[in-house]
Amino acid sequence: MIKSFVIRSGRFTDAQKKACCELGDKFIIPFGEEKINFADIFGNNNNVTMEIGFGTGIATASIAETNPNKNYLGVEVHKPGIGRLLWEIERRELKNIRIIEGDAVEILRQKIPDCTVSAFHIFFPDPWPKKRHHKRRLIKRPFTDLLAAKLLPGGYIYMVSDWEEYGNRALTELSATPGLINNSKSASGFSENLGWRPKTEFEQKGIKKQHNIKELYFVKEQM
Repeated sequence: MIKSFVIRSGRFTDAQKKACCELGDKFIIPFGEEKINFADIFGNNNNVTMEIGFGTGIATASIAETNPNKNYLGVEVHKPGIGRLLWEIERRELKNIRIIEGDAVEILRQKIPDCTVSAFHIFFPDPWPKKRHHKRRLIKRPFTDLLAAKLLPGGYIYMVSDWEEYGNRALTELSATPGLINNSKSASGFSENLGWRPKTEFEQKGIKKQHNIKELYFVKEQM
């Protein structure tokens, strides 16, 4: 199966390693065969937002800190990012974040029950800009069909990219996904910035390069 990511080498700091060792058992969900029961892992029935590819986790932690009555499940494959988010969880004394390490496609298929997720955040996924690598892009069908299946009715997918061509393609793929409705009122089909999303490190780099930020906001239709 073609992966939407590669495991890149990166500096794994002592602080990140320490956070993984000391906090991993509490905040990281093991990848077992059983489905996740959100009420069990969070200890409440609050809505769950799943962030796919949280990078350094700083934006994730900021959003979770602002919304203590919502739960957040972060998915990431890179150890330094996981360690950094664990460090942020401890520093901010957050109770509403859990992490699962691995491929988002396999996690969704094997671990997440249908109609249980309130929102998906996908901020600046790898654009795989070379045409021969477009097959590795995450936001395309049938993956978007899988996202729709996991969403609660009325739940949303919020994707942001600084790669214009990828944003345009993602708009086409999401628009073609049964059960999803574009929430944008713009003729372009793209959403305005929602205001509450912190700027990520990747976004700052894109802005410096004068990239156009493309935001997409799709809602699952009510049953």
